Amino acid sequence: MAKQQKVEKPQSLEKTLWAAADKLIGAVMPHDYMKMVLGLIFLKYVSDRFEARYKQLVEEGDGFEEEKDAYSEENVFWIPEKCRWNYIKQFAKDEQIGTILDQALVDIEKENDDLRGILPKVYSKGDVDKRRLGELVDLFSNNLDTENMSGDLFGRCYEYFLGEFSKKFGQKGGEFYTPRCVVDLIVNMIEPFSGRVYDPCCGSGGMFSQSANFIKQHQGNLNNIAVFGQELNPDTWRMAKMNLAIRGITANLGDSHGDTFHDDKHKTLRADYIMANPPFNISDYGHSSLMEDPRWIYDIPPSGNANYAWIQHMISKLSPRGVAGFVLANGSLSTSGKQEYNIRQKMLEEGIVDCIIALPTNLFSTVTIPACLWFLRKDCRNKGKVLFINCGEKGIMIDRKIRELTYNDATIGHTDNPELIEKVKAYNLAEYGDEAKGDVESIAAVYHAWLKGEDYEDVKGFCKSASIEEIREADYSLVPGRYVGTDDSGKMSEDEIKAEIVRVKKELFDLMEKGKELDEKIYAILNSED
Repeated sequence: MAKQQKVEKPQSLEKTLWAAADKLIGAVMPHDYMKMVLGLIFLKYVSDRFEARYKQLVEEGDGFEEEKDAYSEENVFWIPEKCRWNYIKQFAKDEQIGTILDQALVDIEKENDDLRGILPKVYSKGDVDKRRLGELVDLFSNNLDTENMSGDLFGRCYEYFLGEFSKKFGQKGGEFYTPRCVVDLIVNMIEPFSGRVYDPCCGSGGMFSQSANFIKQHQGNLNNIAVFGQELNPDTWRMAKMNLAIRGITANLGDSHGDTFHDDKHKTLRADYIMANPPFNISDYGHSSLMEDPRWIYDIPPSGNANYAWIQHMISKLSPRGVAGFVLANGSLSTSGKQEYNIRQKMLEEGIVDCIIALPTNLFSTVTIPACLWFLRKDCRNKGKVLFINCGEKGIMIDRKIRELTYNDATIGHTDNPELIEKVKAYNLAEYGDEAKGDVESIAAVYHAWLKGEDYEDVKGFCKSASIEEIREADYSLVPGRYVGTDDSGKMSEDEIKAEIVRVKKELFDLMEKGKELDEKIYAILNSED
């Protein structure tokens, strides 16, 4: 019964492991600690998968247990004897545990081409406390029972850790992790059932893993999609490779990490689905060397902001029937700079912009500026119209800082928190008249009704199908609020008021701190000797 309980309550396991592991961070640098923990989770999983397959082959009695092909055909990595978890865990109390782990990862890479160069060999570094490292090994040995966990559940454990690291390490964490509810909304909107799926800044691979979950939930076939991605940060690229390997997702993430603008790993790709969360408002993206780039089909993007460079890159990658859904800062919707304005105008007149969604605040733990979702289609089904959706009032605050869009299944993300589950159900009931109807699926349903031209109607304050004439009158602004209007009954909720107070206080404290620093600099200048 205990083993069955672990399967039924994966989130409880995830949170238990995180709470325990978090206590062991010690003096290890945060980013190294993240690699250490995720590397151990990966090693435990691939080792346990190998052992299970090995046992199965022995029981079959055909003598194939030492044949690599017998493992690869089941998407199981070949793990040498001294690299297996049951061997390694014996040395948890040994001073050489770090060296043993690093060597195990080196040997696993030698035996598996798909893993070459991606596993974190950080355990024998001089600043790693070997006692605490051994405690981590014991922790996973005693609590991480992968034998009774599917790859999906184990992948959820991996991504839960990614999310917690994102919260813990601040802005740096946002480089590799996009909140699940945002990813799920994009996936539910574009429905990537079959074809080529691409993410030009894939982070830890969350878009791909949630696409796989969506396909499974809808009884689809993972073999019907081909996954392509690229990531600039080498450590994050490795995390993505591990994340997808755990889930059994075969992906082409390039032969190495690389800059999407300057070292495109998929130059000839034309994708059916593009999903992305590009870095917001980056100013230094090598603009001067891209002036003649063929991807700039509407206009050269400005040098000081890469938002419209990302947009045009993604458009250049779309197949004739392709659809793209991605996150950008709200400023991208109405920026008045000449180049951005020209690009946006041409896109709208061509009819490639399909839908714009204004997201609520506080969805991102590391980004405070407002964000939005763009959806583009090469073959827009409602030519000459754009669907605007304002989700600023959606979602619930799950704590003092973080908001989440809700799901039809209130337990998603909150399996072991009955109070939060009841809060989600109460919100769903108040918002939709049904406790089993959530934000993610409901927003996507509005979009699909609009696409099909069935059962769609404008809702004041929430959604509006605007014509190109209306958009011209608004000087090509894509801010949803300009079109959906205001719901006269809408007032800020208690949670929203609290969140706004927190946001304003943070801004005030930040300004006070900057003012203090400026005062000190001025004082130093005035008192400096000539």
